[in-house]
Amino acid sequence: MTFFLQFCFIMAAQTGNYILKIPNKNFFTFQNIPCRAISMGQGQEVHARRLLNQCMQDGGWLLLQNCHLGLVFLNELMDTITTTESMSEGFRTWITTEAHPEFPINLLQSSIKFTNEPPQGVKASLKRTYSTITQDHLEVSNMPQWKPLLYAVERRKFGPLGWNIPYEFNQADFTASVQFVQNHLDDMDIKHGVNWSCVRYMLGEVQYGGRVTDDLDKALLNTFAREKCISPLYIFFPFSFKVFGLHPNADITYQTNLANETLNTIVSIQPKDSSSGGGETREAVVQRLADEMLEKLPPDYNPHELQKMGAIQPMNIFLRQEIDRMQHVISSVRATLTDLKLAIDGELQYALDSMYDARIPKLWFRISWESTTLGFWFTELLERNQQFSTWLLDGRPNQFWMTGFFNPQGFLTAMRQETTRSNLAKGWALDNIVLHNEVTKMMKEDVAGPPPADIGGVYIYGLILEGAGWDRRNSKLVDPPMSPMPACWSNVYYSCPVYKKPRRTDLTYIFSLYLKTTQNPDHWTLRGVALLCSSK
Repeated sequence: MTFFLQFCFIMAAQTGNYILKIPNKNFFTFQNIPCRAISMGQGQEVHARRLLNQCMQDGGWLLLQNCHLGLVFLNELMDTITTTESMSEGFRTWITTEAHPEFPINLLQSSIKFTNEPPQGVKASLKRTYSTITQDHLEVSNMPQWKPLLYAVERRKFGPLGWNIPYEFNQADFTASVQFVQNHLDDMDIKHGVNWSCVRYMLGEVQYGGRVTDDLDKALLNTFAREKCISPLYIFFPFSFKVFGLHPNADITYQTNLANETLNTIVSIQPKDSSSGGGETREAVVQRLADEMLEKLPPDYNPHELQKMGAIQPMNIFLRQEIDRMQHVISSVRATLTDLKLAIDGELQYALDSMYDARIPKLWFRISWESTTLGFWFTELLERNQQFSTWLLDGRPNQFWMTGFFNPQGFLTAMRQETTRSNLAKGWALDNIVLHNEVTKMMKEDVAGPPPADIGGVYIYGLILEGAGWDRRNSKLVDPPMSPMPACWSNVYYSCPVYKKPRRTDLTYIFSLYLKTTQNPDHWTLRGVALLCSSK
C-alpha cells in the first residue's frame, strides 16, 4: 500500500481549481475518482477530519487549501496517515499553502513539492491565460468587436517600477472580464456601438481594479486601460518592458534585483563557523568592524544645546523629535558594538552573523531606516547625524536633506505650520494651506541662502528621479536614466510621488511633487516615474 502527499506553494488563488480539474482532463487515467476540497481555517478541523476518513476509505483525492491557516491540523494529518494500517491505494492528499516558518518539517520532507508561479514574459503569460479559451468561446458572439476585445494584459516582475504592490491577477479575473465583455456586446445597440467608457471602467475599476489597494497603482491601471489595452492604435512591442510603457532601464533594474536576491540567498546559506584556514576568523572580522564603527560613531547629543533653541517654533519641535530618534539609534549601535566585543552569545549571535555578512542587525533596522548593506546604512547614520548637529549648533541650514529625516512628513507639516503662523495677520489657516513646489536650476552647492522671506518655504535636496530624467536647461521631464535632482523649492504648489526608499508603499510615501513635462502625464505614469530620497 502506498500513498502520496503532494505539496504546493501557491502564488495564485486558483491553484485548487487546477487540481480539481485534473480528473476531468485525464478521464481515462483517473476515472471515477472523487475529489473533495476544503479550505482550512478556524473551526475547519472537524470537517477536514471527516473528509480525510472518507478519502482514505474510497481512494478519493483530498484537497486541503490554505493550510498555512491551519497548521495545527497538519501534525494530526501526518500522524493519521502514517499510523493507519489499511487505506485505499488510490488515496492522495493535496496541500496548498503559502510559505510559513512553522510548517511541520516532517510533513514537508515527506511530500512531493512543486510550485505554481506566474509565467515569466508576456508570451508565456498570454499562452496560459488564453489556454482556457475554446473555439466555441471564440464563436459565442457574432459582433466584430468580440475577438479584438477578447485579446485586449506582466508589469509585476519589474517590482516598484511596475506595481507598488505585486497583485495576484488570476484566471478568475480574466474569466469575469470576458463574461462582462460578452454580456456588454449582447446588450449593445449596434447604432451606438461599444460604450468604451463603460468597458474601461468595468475592467479598470471593478474586474481588475477590485484587487488594487494602492491609489497610485489604481491610477496606473486606469491609465493602462485607457492608453494601452483598449485602444484601436495598440500594437505589440518586441520587448516586454515596452509593452507596458516602461523604459529599457526597468529591465536592467529587474535583472539587477534578481541577481542581488540570488547572491543574498547564497550568502545566507553559507556556513558561519570560524575559519580553520590561515585567513581571518569570523570573530576577528566582526571585532575589527566593531572597532572601526565605534571610532567613527558620533558622541551623544547634549540636551542643553536643544534647550537653548527653545521649543516654540514648529521647526525646532521637529528637530528635537528627530534628534531624540537619532540618539536612540546611536545609543543602540554603541551598546551592541560594545557588547559584541565582550561576549558572543544569545541575541548577539545574530548581530555577529549580520555584520559578518554585511547585513543590518535586526535591532538597528527596527529603530532606524532601510538600506541595502551595512556599509551604506552606517554611512547614512553619519550623514544624518551631520545634518542634525549642524542644524543644532550652527542654526537652521539654507537647505535640507530629505533622506536624513526619520519623519519627512513631519518636516513638511512643521514648515506649513511656520508659514501659517507668519501669515496669521492675513487670515491664513493651516487647513487651507497646500504644498506648492518648483524645481530650481540650482544644485545643492549653488544654494547660498534660504528662499526669500516674502516667498517663504524651504529648499530640499537629495531626491533621485527614477524612471525618467530631468532636463535642467528646459526644466522638464525627459527619458534618460536615473539622475540626481537639482535643489527643489517647496512651499505651502505633476504629480510625481516621492518615497523614502526604492520600496514604494503607503508607509514610504511622503508627498507628491509637480514636475513640468511636454508629454502626456500618462506617459510618465506608465513609466513608473517617482522620486526617491535614497536609491540604496
